[in-house]
Amino acid sequence: MVHKDDRAEFSARAKEQAIALGRDKAVFKASTELVTQLDTYDYSYLWSWMGVPIIQMPADVMATQEVIWETKPDIIIETGVARGGSVLFMAGMLRLLGIGGKVIGVDIDIRAHNRDAIEAHPMSSDVILIEGGSVDQETLAEVRSHIPQGARVMVILDSDHSYDHVLAECRAYGPMVTPGCFMVVADTLVGLLEPDQVPQKRSKIWEKGNEPLAAMQAYLDETDLFEPDEALNGKLVLSSSPGGYLRRKG
Repeated sequence: MVHKDDRAEFSARAKEQAIALGRDKAVFKASTELVTQLDTYDYSYLWSWMGVPIIQMPADVMATQEVIWETKPDIIIETGVARGGSVLFMAGMLRLLGIGGKVIGVDIDIRAHNRDAIEAHPMSSDVILIEGGSVDQETLAEVRSHIPQGARVMVILDSDHSYDHVLAECRAYGPMVTPGCFMVVADTLVGLLEPDQVPQKRSKIWEKGNEPLAAMQAYLDETDLFEPDEALNGKLVLSSSPGGYLRRKG
């Protein structure tokens, strides 16, 4: 039996459904309520990647791998290293692509035990760790020194989530992203939660207006470099970063 090649139709239908899902306010409301309930159990802290805690929602991990596979960056910059699972996950993706890419992890405080876990990992040779404030001029200069001329660059902003800091990161790292690649502004969900839904078991509590979504929107208002990817963002229910996946134009 010969079956019709329906790959294009399948992809088109998936994109159509993702966009429709993103416009369904009732489903999104139910999703945020469930995320709030899951936070009681530290849901985003329950997962690991190749043995190292990743501290991500599964939907965000899947979205990130889709972006990496599609755009094939040579360099991925992530601000906010935490326990290291995320930089190791992305390093693994780049190794699968076979193009010799590197992940640059930037954090103001890379704790010794987390650095040890990263440096002892099989993916460590594809990770560059930089300790310093993500928007300090010395840090930015070091980051740029690791970007080869002509490299395709992707950025993920996941460090201090205050409005001022995220906006400063957008301004500093946004221009590093190459056309067609993505900048991901993490934890935008906080800007969409009601006051009684905001996670409380954090070192800092972010409130609406002083969080990544507000900063991202301010950045998009002042630049025309990026546009949100409607289909990708549309899928991001049960996610920490809905609306946060921005594709550089050009």
